Amino acid sequence: MQHFPIFLSLRDARVVLSGGGDAALAKLRLLLKTEARIEVFAPDPAREITDWAAAGRLTLTRRALSAGDVAGASLFYAATEDAAEDDRTAAIARAEGALVNVVDNLEDSAFITPAIVDRDPVTVAIGTEGAAPVLARAIKADLEERLPVTLGPLARIGKAFRKAAEVLPFGRARRDFWRDYYFDAGPRAVSDGEQSVEDTLEDLLAQHAARESRPGHVAFVGAGPGDPELLTLKARKALDEADVIVHDGLVGPAILELARREATMIHVGKRGFARSTPQDEINAAIVEHAATGAQVVRLKGGDPTVFARLDEETEACDDAGISWHVVPGITAASAAAAAIGQSLTRRNRNSALRVLTGHDVRGFADHDWRDLAKPGQVATIYMGKKAARFIQGRLMMFGADPATPVSLVANASLPDQHVVASSLAALDRDLAGIDSSGPALILYGLRPHAAQAISYSLKEEGVL
Repeated sequence: MQHFPIFLSLRDARVVLSGGGDAALAKLRLLLKTEARIEVFAPDPAREITDWAAAGRLTLTRRALSAGDVAGASLFYAATEDAAEDDRTAAIARAEGALVNVVDNLEDSAFITPAIVDRDPVTVAIGTEGAAPVLARAIKADLEERLPVTLGPLARIGKAFRKAAEVLPFGRARRDFWRDYYFDAGPRAVSDGEQSVEDTLEDLLAQHAARESRPGHVAFVGAGPGDPELLTLKARKALDEADVIVHDGLVGPAILELARREATMIHVGKRGFARSTPQDEINAAIVEHAATGAQVVRLKGGDPTVFARLDEETEACDDAGISWHVVPGITAASAAAAAIGQSLTRRNRNSALRVLTGHDVRGFADHDWRDLAKPGQVATIYMGKKAARFIQGRLMMFGADPATPVSLVANASLPDQHVVASSLAALDRDLAGIDSSGPALILYGLRPHAAQAISYSLKEEGVL
């Protein structure tokens, strides 16, 4: 991020603009929506600029900008549409202490003006750091359609009511009140006029003030395989409401970015054969925060019901008398199957699917290898990186064909997703050759669809 987005107060601030043509008009139409004192310097200004000056909306000086004209100004726009003149005026403005924007010159600008969706006092600013103005305009058009025109009046009336709402305890109680206003009671009342909205606010405040404090609660939420777009709507809602988020190491920054900025983040990563947070400490953290009345999200990679120790954590909540619910997510097996373009079950091939782990708390995990070694069997094997040679040895010992297809998928659904078409005989070698510190899933009995198109040999890549 090269440009940090802020909202700058222009109440009674002085803003100077040099230029009188189309570029100047475009900037002035935005600036005139503010409470700034606007001064324009232009020898030959457009008719609209002279009309605005005549109406007292800005001050017009019919000459080129000179030294001393920008002193004391907060912002300066160089908008003459002449590069040499813009350079000259921008140099004056910098020397006199103003932040400078040179229209259509990102490199020489200290700030940029974003595309704006105006629902005063709600303002949405869209910036692409000059990389894609057309994209910014498209996003603006989309938001213009999505955000109702009533949003502005709702926010304005709500702003005037904020002092009254301070009778509610700071934190969740107030957030619950404002959420009910903006997303339920307010929109229903706004069609009947502002007085109806104000009356609704009074009634709503009385209802919330009479409520008992909301008890703590835990949502066990599946974060999916990593792609934020694969989060469920229910998971997004839980993240938005969370006071505390207790998350695994497999939950990436892109998903954590979706949480409220004020939420407390607690990392409790558990990795096989590596330093991990003890389960008792995780249980204690969940219970401790929920007991204070916090809305806690226990955020787990994939689905919380698959190899995620859900039962141990829900039992800890039960023992402490804390309510909870589960929000399922897309498990890594589904994402990996999608990555190789294959179904996990298929008529006349396998009527059962095994979901296995390569190791458990005691070490490598043993399974019914004799049955799994039979032709046509399919299994998804989690946490199999370190256990690859063990799995390979057990299956071959019980008669599995060394040529049995195996697909290896690392970082399923993420931009650095890695798919390798392997076999049982090459399983340990190929899995060890994957250059990834992220999770890898073994799809035993499946080969990638059109393997030549979507996978490659490690030897061909020079890894082995």
